[in-house]
Amino acid sequence: MTAGQAESDVTDEQHGLTSGDAAAVLARVGPNELPRPPRRPWWRLLVAQLTHFFAVLLWGAAALALLAGMPTLALAIAVIVLLNGVFAYAQEHRADQAAQKLGSLMPADTRVIRDGRTQEVPASQVVPGDVVLLEAGDRVPADGTLLRSEEVAADESMLTGESVPVRKPVGAVVRAATFLVQGSGRAVVTATGARTEVASMAGLIAGAHRPPSPLARELDRLVRIIAVVALTVGIVLGVVSLLLGGTATGALLFAVGVSVALVPEGLLPTVTLSLARGAQRMAESKALVRHLEAVETLGSTTFICTDKTGTLTRNEMTVVELWTPDGRVVPQGVGYEPTGTVSGGPAALRVAAEAAVAARACVTGRAVLQDGIWQPSGDPMEVAIDVVAARLGTDPAEATIHVPFVTERRFSAAVVAGRSYFMGAPERILPSCGEAEGSATEVLDTYADEGRRVVAVARSAGHRRPTTPDELARLLDEPLELLALLAIEDPPRDGVREALESCRTAGIRVAMMTGDNGRTAAAIATEVGLLRPGGVVVEGDRLPTDDTALADLLDDPRGAVVARVTPADKLRIANALRLHGHVVAMTGDGVNDAAALRGADVGVAMGLSGSDVARDAADLVLLDDHFATIVKAIELGRATYANIRRFLTFHLTDNVAELAPFAVWALSGGSIPAAIGVLQILALDIGTDMLPALALGAEPPSRRTMAGPRSEERVASGSVLRRAFLVLGPIEAVTAVAAFLWVLTSGGWGLGETPGTTLLSQASGTAFAVIAVGQVANAFACRSESRPAWRVDPRRNPLVVAAVAVELVLLAGFLGLPWLSETLGGSWPSGEGWLWALGSGFALLLGDRVHKAWRNARRASKRPQEGSAAPTSPPPTS
Repeated sequence: MTAGQAESDVTDEQHGLTSGDAAAVLARVGPNELPRPPRRPWWRLLVAQLTHFFAVLLWGAAALALLAGMPTLALAIAVIVLLNGVFAYAQEHRADQAAQKLGSLMPADTRVIRDGRTQEVPASQVVPGDVVLLEAGDRVPADGTLLRSEEVAADESMLTGESVPVRKPVGAVVRAATFLVQGSGRAVVTATGARTEVASMAGLIAGAHRPPSPLARELDRLVRIIAVVALTVGIVLGVVSLLLGGTATGALLFAVGVSVALVPEGLLPTVTLSLARGAQRMAESKALVRHLEAVETLGSTTFICTDKTGTLTRNEMTVVELWTPDGRVVPQGVGYEPTGTVSGGPAALRVAAEAAVAARACVTGRAVLQDGIWQPSGDPMEVAIDVVAARLGTDPAEATIHVPFVTERRFSAAVVAGRSYFMGAPERILPSCGEAEGSATEVLDTYADEGRRVVAVARSAGHRRPTTPDELARLLDEPLELLALLAIEDPPRDGVREALESCRTAGIRVAMMTGDNGRTAAAIATEVGLLRPGGVVVEGDRLPTDDTALADLLDDPRGAVVARVTPADKLRIANALRLHGHVVAMTGDGVNDAAALRGADVGVAMGLSGSDVARDAADLVLLDDHFATIVKAIELGRATYANIRRFLTFHLTDNVAELAPFAVWALSGGSIPAAIGVLQILALDIGTDMLPALALGAEPPSRRTMAGPRSEERVASGSVLRRAFLVLGPIEAVTAVAAFLWVLTSGGWGLGETPGTTLLSQASGTAFAVIAVGQVANAFACRSESRPAWRVDPRRNPLVVAAVAVELVLLAGFLGLPWLSETLGGSWPSGEGWLWALGSGFALLLGDRVHKAWRNARRASKRPQEGSAAPTSPPPTS
């Protein structure tokens, strides 16, 4: 319904609609409720977590284990999949609540005029044509047009991102879910429910789909490789078993056992618990993770799109300076507390005090004490004027005549102690101030370049006393005496400049997205260090229509500012930057930010000032609304990424050692028995290796984590695979097979013979011990990608020491408890066998040291020589 159609339905503003008419309209258009998007059934969310590729692979492994006659193993694998699925489901279920929170934006009840009298009705029953009554503090129940306006100002930041309340004269549009910060009025409803502007946000949120995280894509790739390798090796060894004279059933069971053994059952819980540990650390740093994968994704971030108000700034309007013709006055204080200090000459202080008294009489905003804390009540800019007047030591003065500020006039006026005063936009006040206009204009330009809002205060030069508001307003066109220019700013948050510099050092681009005007936004961005000379400043309506051109424009190392940005702009920017190769983090706090938060790689919402919709759409919630917390979260995310590489190396090394005995058996045509069995492999994977892997996932950030751009290497990169498959894994494999053969030959076994049961059991136990002790050494070696194990302080991660101790206890149990060793197939080694195990640990540490030294030298040789103009490569991240 248009405003004209709605107004035509109101036969009398004083009487409003009749109850019968309202009921008829309600039946036709439906209740005034925001649409609830269809929700996925809980069971679908749960099934999705139990049927992704890795889960399906493990289900298959469990089924094969059951077919191979290993029900205990099958049960263990199934429990692992179920626990991870339920945990992930709980996270995803909470994420699905974003659009559902939209309904909480609407008030429960509202006042309307019906049947000629004021009635309070449920907001859901408001219909087009209703006349609603609004006062300061009320949330608007529906879109409408103002029929009356008594100094109405509305906070529309949740829809527009504009931090300053908007004045609403008669005929202006008020929007559902916004609220009045001052004044009172009446509005005729023009749109309800799904037809309101806030409802369009639901469509943006529903249409914004979170992309798969870099970690999810990497794990999917790795798991597919592992699945192919496990199945291929299993089939090949099954065929070899058949060719060597084994039965078809035996060959099948052997192939199944080998395939199941090569699937890293411990990888999924290790990844999940490592991310959970990272999330816990972020929570300790005031960053609440809502989706576990966001821990690693945040560490992968290469571009941050940040809001201005409340994120980079405090969202506290403050008068930072008063310029008078007699000099400058600088007040200082904390927040909205009226106490503070003031500096300036006596003459300037006297004039500034008079200007502050007059300005406070012209406004209605006040700082009020609530629960021991000074809070703003009304327009934040007006509150700032009230606060600075108090800091200047002035007493409140009542206006005998008052002319309120309206957008069309751009000034307000008051008569105080018989003198007429005016306050408003400088371009409206200064033309009547004679010679003072010239010098004030220069100051005004300086303030504008600094991103400060300015109001001018002047008094009537004559002594004529007006008797009505109209007479007072007309005095503005007569000569005035300029008293002061008040420079007002929303100060930057402490630590923002340092946080932005850390982002720049870490190779992370930052762009400001704001609903404010470009000049103010650019000044703030420059002040905090986000925007450097030559950086990009662009209005939202002038963004390139081509996504590639858009990304090229904003991807500027000198910083970028997008002003007057719309919700659709933010979502499009996030998508364009992602297509440009960036991992995008989007910050926000309002309803207008929710779609972009959901569509970015990682959404970061404000916990103190943000809306429920924004928080529920985000992956990360800043509990202190501090931009610097994002930098800390990125550091922890990078550390988590490095930790995943650590325990992945640890797991893959073990897999090489586990595969080698079967390869030797196959290549020897069965002449050499398999050094370890399937159950021993599973004991290594799920028993001895699990805790050290988890401890590696808790490694704290190093000092070099934020020293440069994050490595572009994948989680399962070539360096990780080479280290595991060509260095650490072969050392474990060779020592395990060598120890196995040494025990056999020492016991009188010959090639091609069948060893005795006791001898084979002791040899197999020795090989098992060699691999387990090698993994103990590997746990320490994997703590760093560049330094030898003995140069990494064990006190930085005591969990590794504790995990290794438990691993050794488990090793003793697996080999020393008769019933357990008989089940697994390996007995307690001899003294020489334990020396082989210790030797494998030393051999692995030595080989790791040599490999790291070679790799460090190779990296150093690739760096530009001293004096070269080329940039140096960033140091390793761990």
